[in-house]
Amino acid sequence: MSKLKNVVVSQEEILEQNQYMQKATTLLAKRYRDKDLPLAHVHSYGCQQNVNDGEKIKGMLAQMGYGFCDSPDSADLVIYNTCAVRENAEDRVFGNVGALKHNKKRNPNMIIGLCGCMMQQQHIADKIKNSYSHVDIVFGTHALHHLPQIMHNALIDNKRIFEISQSDGVIAEGLPIRHDGTIKANLPIMYGCNNFCTYCIVPFVRGRERSRNAEDIIQEAKKLVSDGYKEITLLGQNVNSYGNDLEDGINFAELLKQLNAIDGDFWIRFMTSHPKDCSKELVDMMADCQKVCNHIHLPVQSGSDRVLKLMNRKYTSQAYLELAKYAKEKIPNLSLTSDIIVGFPGEEYEDFCQTLDLIKKVEYNSLFTFIYSKRVGTKAAEMPDNVSKEQKGLWFRELLAAQQIIGSKKYGAYVGKRQKVLVEGEGKIQGNITGRNEASMIVDFVGDKSLVGSFVDVKIIGAKNSYLIGELEG
Repeated sequence: MSKLKNVVVSQEEILEQNQYMQKATTLLAKRYRDKDLPLAHVHSYGCQQNVNDGEKIKGMLAQMGYGFCDSPDSADLVIYNTCAVRENAEDRVFGNVGALKHNKKRNPNMIIGLCGCMMQQQHIADKIKNSYSHVDIVFGTHALHHLPQIMHNALIDNKRIFEISQSDGVIAEGLPIRHDGTIKANLPIMYGCNNFCTYCIVPFVRGRERSRNAEDIIQEAKKLVSDGYKEITLLGQNVNSYGNDLEDGINFAELLKQLNAIDGDFWIRFMTSHPKDCSKELVDMMADCQKVCNHIHLPVQSGSDRVLKLMNRKYTSQAYLELAKYAKEKIPNLSLTSDIIVGFPGEEYEDFCQTLDLIKKVEYNSLFTFIYSKRVGTKAAEMPDNVSKEQKGLWFRELLAAQQIIGSKKYGAYVGKRQKVLVEGEGKIQGNITGRNEASMIVDFVGDKSLVGSFVDVKIIGAKNSYLIGELEG
């Protein structure tokens, strides 16, 4: 059971939202009598958690009677599920929302909605209210399960709706979901974050850490496996904190063990794993669980202890290196990936060089690299930042060059090895199909499309900068 009694949305409230779905279905049938189905265009920006939220939005809309289209030009309803992690993501949203003004003129009955992390910020919601009058509904991350009621009210009132109430966050079980794919699926195990890294807006827009009960997670995983999904990615802002707010004693390592015991041929991945909470127990459990992929995404952000302290990351570079060494020793062929922020406020070139030194010691398979993006409301936004954009750009290119050398070495080491690959679709070259190995590396090889969605054995015969070339065996 949860220690936070008020976190889980009651079944009475979920039932009420189901009733609003039925009412919305009736309203839509009256409004669109001449159409088989009104069409919705839902686009999610940002992380996999946002993608999963978008799939729940589609699940609720489908139950209301909406079909779906790939372009806002054909849509009767447009919902952009937004991301607040970096400035360029916000800029794309504003640009795309501005363009919808022309769609609204052509189709005055169109409903335009914005939701997600950006909308949970008051200054963003105020900007939408004052400068984008063609937007009809705005709701934050904590109101996702209220979408049926919001849509019902939008259909009957023709009034703008803003629901961005502040909250520590909730867990809403039993929402319908419409997965985007049939091979791989995301499965949230917890929501929110308690870490308050000084550069990150997530704790302010996603709320505090709250874990789903293990029974609900396991039942959802079993359903995904029975539906034919071959890869399940467990989601959380910090999966290593799973269970800290529960009383049943199940931590993340134990949850992995229980999921690994589910019958079926499938892989388990997870993200994201905070280094300060990544334990040897977890590494040992990964080594023992055959269905858990030999891949850890372990964001280090910086190799400088001074910068890590400014970031409030709560570990040192040495502790990180010791953890990476232990994981590599325990898990054969472990793939490590990471995030790096370049140009954090107060960072100097000496600090950056320590980051270069760390990535050379760890030898990551790949990196997700970013130039620091100021986020209103975070502590880092108030820190002095004396390094120019041009200088940060030079550091960034130096980092990419260093990682390219490391990545080429790591990819080249796979040549001649046999790999189990989950086939996902057509390849980079005509006639090829493509998939990923346990290390989450792309593998391209000649094969028939009928293999999509299955596991195959592939011998690696070549390596490029960002993918492997294989040859189907058997």
